[in-house]
Amino acid sequence: MNDKGTKRNKKTLTFCTDFEKSIVINTFLRRRWRQVSSDEDWNIYWSNTLNCRNIFSHEIGYRLRDNQLINHFPNHYELVRKDLLARNINRYRKELERAGNPIAKKIHKTLNNGQKISRYVHLDFIPTTYILPSDYKLFIEEYRRNPQYTWILKPCGKSQGAGIFIINNLSKLKKWARESKKYFQHHLLRKDTYVISRYIHNPLLIGGKKFDLRIYVLVTSFRPLKAYMYKHGFCRVCSLKYRDAELENMFIHLTNVSVQKHGEEYNCYTGGKLSLNNLKLYLEGTRGQAVTKRLFEDIQWLIVHSLKSVASIMSNDRHCFECYGYDIIIDNNLKPWLIEVNASPSMTATTINDRILKSNLIDNILSVVLPPNGIPDARWNKVPNENALGDFERLIDEECLGKDDIEDSLEVL
Repeated sequence: MNDKGTKRNKKTLTFCTDFEKSIVINTFLRRRWRQVSSDEDWNIYWSNTLNCRNIFSHEIGYRLRDNQLINHFPNHYELVRKDLLARNINRYRKELERAGNPIAKKIHKTLNNGQKISRYVHLDFIPTTYILPSDYKLFIEEYRRNPQYTWILKPCGKSQGAGIFIINNLSKLKKWARESKKYFQHHLLRKDTYVISRYIHNPLLIGGKKFDLRIYVLVTSFRPLKAYMYKHGFCRVCSLKYRDAELENMFIHLTNVSVQKHGEEYNCYTGGKLSLNNLKLYLEGTRGQAVTKRLFEDIQWLIVHSLKSVASIMSNDRHCFECYGYDIIIDNNLKPWLIEVNASPSMTATTINDRILKSNLIDNILSVVLPPNGIPDARWNKVPNENALGDFERLIDEECLGKDDIEDSLEVL
């Protein structure tokens, strides 16, 4: 082989992936990267969460080089496990409260029945949540204080709507325990961890149907925190009209495409999805521009503070970046609620528009995480230029802010 050929091969960038999804693979191939196995010399590893944890485990002891990047942080589960997310946000709020930070301001009310309640003014963005079985007694106390509430029960270790149960009385909780024992072949209420959260009973509806938002958030560093929000998320719309009395019909309540695609009313042409831009136009037309603008500012607020709740405990390895899928529900008062965060949001396309969106998303992620010369470098300061940002907008970059600027930005509501 001649010298020119050798030099050219040395510059060929390589990637490996645990997924057989064409969107991921084709995006790299369009950049003229070469696909290799995880045992070979790679520059970017688009891994699943398990293999990422294995790479950083003490048992394997794999040492990443400066020219290698991977698409997960080692303990991403602090943000994406439903129980840990609730715990970390609660801890974060209490820490701010003890420090006298105005962000953790509370209001106190006495209801007509004499019950005294308190809530955070600015950090009230997740529904009341308990972790089972450890918080079972606390949940029972809450249930008896507010028997009119409906609750949604979710397994912490599952996704795509699996194992979810909606209840509005304790007998249904017992029924769920019996049915889950049959379904999973052992009693998960005792073996596994679940979260039970107050169900958002007054969701904003589109055409009479419940929906949630899927928003992509790219984090390139937790300390200092550097996060970006993709402009082209979408709404996932249920196939049946919302009727809160029909708790057992998941096609009414769960927006997950993995659930909805099995329904008779599922629209395979749209995939049950509506773009964020079309949602904004709809809200501006029905609610006005000012409240729509405030809604999306509130969404950015909750994203930033959910990330801040784990920033101090996240393993901030310089070789890592991560694209999270945020699931957010809006109630009919235009208040956003964080439902969960996904470490591996689906990159499988259900429609042509879906394929275009996700292809552009992955390509844009690579533009942000790679230095201007396009070659992975963990030593890079991770400050992309405006052209590299593309359709990402900067949520926060603590490195580009002074201390006073950070404090001011946190107090903007």
